[in-house]
Amino acid sequence: MAGPELLLDSNIRLWVVLPIVIITFFVGMIRHYVSILLQSDKKLTQEQVSDSQVLIRSRVLRENGKYIPKQSFLTRKYYFNNPEDGFFKKTKRKVVPPSPMTDPTMLTDMMKGNVTNVLPMILIGGWINMTFSGFVTTKVPFPLTLRFKPMLQQGIELLTLDASWVSSASWYFLNVFGLRSIYSLILGQDNAADQSRMMQEQMTGAAMAMPADTNKAFKTEWEALELTDHQWALEDVEEELMARDLHLEVPSSILNLLHKRTTFSLPQTWKLLTSSLRLPVLST
Repeated sequence: MAGPELLLDSNIRLWVVLPIVIITFFVGMIRHYVSILLQSDKKLTQEQVSDSQVLIRSRVLRENGKYIPKQSFLTRKYYFNNPEDGFFKKTKRKVVPPSPMTDPTMLTDMMKGNVTNVLPMILIGGWINMTFSGFVTTKVPFPLTLRFKPMLQQGIELLTLDASWVSSASWYFLNVFGLRSIYSLILGQDNAADQSRMMQEQMTGAAMAMPADTNKAFKTEWEALELTDHQWALEDVEEELMARDLHLEVPSSILNLLHKRTTFSLPQTWKLLTSSLRLPVLST
């Protein structure tokens, strides 16, 4: 037999549930702008910029090479993929993995990440747990097993309480991980307010990811360009244009003048045509 249903006071909604949501939201907003102020500009070398532009040129050639003549396409392809002295064949870059012991910038970035992510969660979470301790805030709209009680009822040690009820401390952590859609809607996809994403990056080491291997990128692009054949997309463009109907839209003012058979000099006629006559419109 199920126990009696709990009824929460409306003051809990006004003084516990909504304040936790508002505090969590504005802490995330402040974290986003503080992270923007503290982030350091990543300096790129001339070699890195040059390599990225070469890869972009090769991708553009693969995608839009059908709009240039075959000889021009083969000339560009020969420059990149020549087996003897092609750019992707002869260019070899030395990849040096960064080390936190030799690069003080990485240590500084790690410290900034801890200040903007870990420290606010500890301070705000501890303050909420102390201020709103023992409150039952809300209930999930579906039944749960007893295994969810440690996750949803932090700070409440009641064995007889249904597992669907959520405590104030657990409500705070649910907001930390559940407001990412609101942050993405307001701040965009790549924002620093999503604390769960930042924590995941620190745990998986994504924040200290190794730099991209330029030699591997060159090899991949060489293989993709080698498989690309030239297919002239403008081979029958003259016939296609001539086969279309040209609809000439003449303004009513010119038709009235022609109907009245008014005579004009050549400069007047040209001025009238250029000011009021529309260009031909192509239609399929």
